[in-house]
Amino acid sequence: MIDVARLAGVSQQTVSRVVNGHSNVGPDVRERVERAISQLRYNRNSAARALATNRSMNLGVLSYSLPVHGSTMVLFGVAEEARRNGYATSLVSISDVDPGSIRAALDTLLGDSVDGIVVLAPMSAAAPVLNGLDLAVPIVCFEQGAPASSHAVTMDDGLGARLATRHLLDLGHRTVWHVAGPRGWMASDARRAGWLAELAAAQRPAHPEFTTTDWTVESGYRAGLHINDDPSITAVLAANDSMALGIMKALSERGRSVPGDVSVVGFDDMSEAAYFQPGLTTVRLDFDQVGRLAVDHLLQLIGGEPAEMIPAIAPGLIVRGSTSAPRPHD
Repeated sequence: MIDVARLAGVSQQTVSRVVNGHSNVGPDVRERVERAISQLRYNRNSAARALATNRSMNLGVLSYSLPVHGSTMVLFGVAEEARRNGYATSLVSISDVDPGSIRAALDTLLGDSVDGIVVLAPMSAAAPVLNGLDLAVPIVCFEQGAPASSHAVTMDDGLGARLATRHLLDLGHRTVWHVAGPRGWMASDARRAGWLAELAAAQRPAHPEFTTTDWTVESGYRAGLHINDDPSITAVLAANDSMALGIMKALSERGRSVPGDVSVVGFDDMSEAAYFQPGLTTVRLDFDQVGRLAVDHLLQLIGGEPAEMIPAIAPGLIVRGSTSAPRPHD
């Protein structure tokens, strides 16, 4: 550390702040320190650091439903940011979000002597359980679609649904139908609310959404079969990209074109979305940023810094070939 400080032209304390992820370091100074670390191939001794700081250098992660795209990407962001800051991660997954399962998972992580915990369970039922806990270590949650707070990283899914709905209305569609996400997920509720809010603002009719039981392509395919049966439907917002793919598959098999007969918008901007046929118009969410923010905020809490408000991550609309104006006779 002395060598790094000398090469970067800063104090050892500044080097310590950089390697420990503190936010009170200017970008120019941080860049000089990181360049010196790279040049000198400096690696922190985790065992020595743990003894010096009385920390385990291990972060706990509690996750629900890993196969879901968003959860997987957030977990990747958590692991990478933890590693960058010299921390290992311990993962415990749960198959249900009841109080007993959550408590047992947290006890397992606490038994591993973690310094803090990131909870990736963006479910409506999980929030009240987690908010009522009094743990010996700091905890940061992922509450997708919830208002910004000082204890959770959030994404503005409602705004994303409004952007997608407005895009379809601006193309000339009279209204937009919605294939909703499964019940119980914060994202499902937020995306449905955003869709309804934008239709209401435009004074357009809101038809009952198509319901699903999970986030899979198969759920979208089943909804697509029903969409095909109603020729009045010209625009659809799917609650995620996988379901959008299923909708497009069902319509294609029945001889309906996308976007000629039905425009389709997805949600998440998974890496495959650009390679659908046609490319999928979708709402981009930066799940990797969720993981990075969660770890950065957790490390601040571990370091004794006050809990600050975490701004909600903003979505962006990515327009591709799956949306167009409706046919003239529509």
